[in-house]
Amino acid sequence: MRRKISGVDDYLASGCGRCDLFETPECKVHTWQEELRILRRIVRESGLEEELKWSQPCYTLNGKNVVLVSAFKGSPILSFCKGVLLPDPDQLLELPGANSHVGRVIRFEGAKQISELEPALKRLLVAAIEAEAAGLKVPRRATSDFEVPAELEEAFAEDPAFAEAFAALTPGRQRGYLIHFAGGKQSKTRTSRVLKSKEKVFEGKGLHDR
Repeated sequence: MRRKISGVDDYLASGCGRCDLFETPECKVHTWQEELRILRRIVRESGLEEELKWSQPCYTLNGKNVVLVSAFKGSPILSFCKGVLLPDPDQLLELPGANSHVGRVIRFEGAKQISELEPALKRLLVAAIEAEAAGLKVPRRATSDFEVPAELEEAFAEDPAFAEAFAALTPGRQRGYLIHFAGGKQSKTRTSRVLKSKEKVFEGKGLHDR
């Protein structure tokens, strides 16, 4: 059984422990060692509390997650938990994924770039801390903001009762299904997901309801 890492120093020395490369030279934490140490220093200088969550460095304010430092195969990443709320005059923030709403990330190419961006990163950290201290909340996305795949539209057209059952679901359940359906990369995958979900929809259940 793989041991659990004890803190951020252990993370930097051994890796995150989430894959078989743990405690090996090939671990992505070792690939980006210099970059992670620079990011750690910059974030710690902001005054945030350093913790280890989800096997990676997490920085908090009054127990609330503000920013995370991570190592991925392609780059080291700084993740702002409520990045959607932050001013971004330098246009550094980007969506971590197509269906992301709240968080924003910055992907780095190397230590030199991080050092050059340090003043801008510190400004973002100040803004993130101020947003959390003020208790700012991220507005929930309306269901109408989510993509409705063509495959779901076709299923509605073929089965009006299915369309009615879907419309009767709570907005949260609708959003869960829409994200799940749209996540299929191929049309046949999206169609399969729609068809497999019909029974639950008719029962008024969400994607993960039993």
